[in-house]
Amino acid sequence: MNVHKNARTTPRSREVMVRRVLAGEKVALVAAGFGVSERTVYKWLARWRREGAAGLADRSSQPRRQRRLAAERVAAVERLRRQRMTSPAIARALAMPVSTVGLVLRRLGLHRLKALDPVAPVIRYQRQRPGELIHIDTKKLGRIDGIGHRITGNRRGHRARGVGWEHLHVAIDDASRLAYTEILPADTGEACAGFLARAGAWFARLGVRVERVMTDNAFAYTNSRAFRATLTDLGARHLTTRPYRPRTNGKAERFIQTALREWLYAKAYASSVHRSADMPRWLHWYNHHRPHAGINATAPAARLNNLLGNDS
Repeated sequence: MNVHKNARTTPRSREVMVRRVLAGEKVALVAAGFGVSERTVYKWLARWRREGAAGLADRSSQPRRQRRLAAERVAAVERLRRQRMTSPAIARALAMPVSTVGLVLRRLGLHRLKALDPVAPVIRYQRQRPGELIHIDTKKLGRIDGIGHRITGNRRGHRARGVGWEHLHVAIDDASRLAYTEILPADTGEACAGFLARAGAWFARLGVRVERVMTDNAFAYTNSRAFRATLTDLGARHLTTRPYRPRTNGKAERFIQTALREWLYAKAYASSVHRSADMPRWLHWYNHHRPHAGINATAPAARLNNLLGNDS
């Protein structure tokens, strides 16, 4: 028998309770002995007298009578909702309580407007050649001046206001997932251009020629002469993500989340300098030792060697 985890009594103890009262004990003393109110004792006593032992069993909390909304009313609510009408508007149109409309929409799974929009299919792709597509993105980071609340969990006793910001720049090769990163004081067009030039040189030393570069539509990427000039120097074509579709550049987004979890906020750094100094260690581990699920649990460096035909 399943008993509610917070129940003070069970059918067996209720029977004992009732029999003690029927034997002549005072209700107040019985209630105190079982840790319940006198009203509770009287309730079980009344059920015993009406139904016998069966009246002491647990009952469902479901109402005995339920007034289900007619199917045609439910259909009308759904029809108006699919016309993107709000709950109050539907309630006015159908002369129904707003709360009832809300319950119907929740039951239908239409209580959020985004449920009315078709879900775009997830399109996964992977380039075949290293350098065929490089994903670039940035992440704004708060400068560190002492160990803060992300580590201690306590916002008191440490004030980091006015410390400022720095920016993590990342470049990910689509085919191998090999990553290059820098932490820079800015994410302007000039800063992004300089990062792209250094990333291109780093990939070139590994035998990878950058053919295409994908970024979001940030001003520093799309309206910077310096960034365009660097693309020209590399001989690379610039691709941008579709508006409101950041997953197009998802490999860079995913890398940033991994870096936040495993490096940037993985341990307490006393300062931004210490955090930046730890970057080469973590990046080497990511590129050379960390298995990547998207490339059959292979490390990016090993994947690059395979793609370049450098298997030993």
